[in-house]
Amino acid sequence: MAKIDSQLSNKNISLRKPEPEDLDFLYFLENDTNIWWVSDTRSPFSRWQIKQHIENSVYDIYTNKELRLIITDKKTGKALGVVDLFEFDPGHKRAGIGIVVLPEYRNQKIAEQSLLIIIDYCFNLINLNQIWCYIDSKNQISIKLFEKFGFVKNGELKEWKNCGNNFEDVFFYQLFNR
Repeated sequence: MAKIDSQLSNKNISLRKPEPEDLDFLYFLENDTNIWWVSDTRSPFSRWQIKQHIENSVYDIYTNKELRLIITDKKTGKALGVVDLFEFDPGHKRAGIGIVVLPEYRNQKIAEQSLLIIIDYCFNLINLNQIWCYIDSKNQISIKLFEKFGFVKNGELKEWKNCGNNFEDVFFYQLFNR
């Protein structure tokens, strides 16, 4: 297993809070209609909206109940994707998780490395009992990724997502801090 340092990183990537310089990257990512089905986005974001979010967000998971981290290449500083923690519930010690890696960086183990780092953060730094995610039943790449790290399918939601011409089933996955 890869060594994770205290800065939410390993030898190849780091997870960091968004910076003003990430505006173009986030604008592209949030408005990529190819991934809207993952995030349930239904309308585009303006540059102004994203800029305001970057400038005004506290980026504290306890305050916002969510946390977005930019996956960054340590050698080049280039943004490769994002990891989101959402629906953070400190009382029940759980959070939802989502990962998006830009297409040109897929199949390079970026998602695997990011998931390993964020699991460590969730279980060892903020002491969660569980992290969970919803995965489209046809998204075999994500299913394999999350199962590789011990996530277990604990539910199926029939016709849960409206994907335009049809409704798709969604699986509910959990990973417990054991």
